[in-house]
Amino acid sequence: MNFAKQLIVYVSIFIFNLIGITATAHAAMIGADAIVAAQSRQDAESNIQRALARTEVAKTLESLGVPTDQVQERVAALSDEDVARLSDRIDRLPAGGDFFGTVGVIFVILLITDILGFTKIFPFTRAQR
Repeated sequence: MNFAKQLIVYVSIFIFNLIGITATAHAAMIGADAIVAAQSRQDAESNIQRALARTEVAKTLESLGVPTDQVQERVAALSDEDVARLSDRIDRLPAGGDFFGTVGVIFVILLITDILGFTKIFPFTRAQR
């Protein structure tokens, strides 16, 4: 019985050491530009989400046939360039200004991503994938 316990202990130690040797960790320096890019995307995306959370925007998008839950998924699926462009466009709008232009830009971006096959929101489009 004592020999069986010792055997189990030695085999366990061997297996744990083997796992420790083969599972190596890789570390690298993260550049400041990567951190800034990630933070700027988060800021731009939160800016877009705040604009889309407004009741007027939600009503207009729903009248165009885009449910509010799919809008958030679409914003998350946008590329970094599209997010930055849309956020910049929202920031440049005057207060009470070109509201329908912004909704039109959002609609066009959603339509393009629908045609490219990233999502399926509009029933009248066919994905190119």
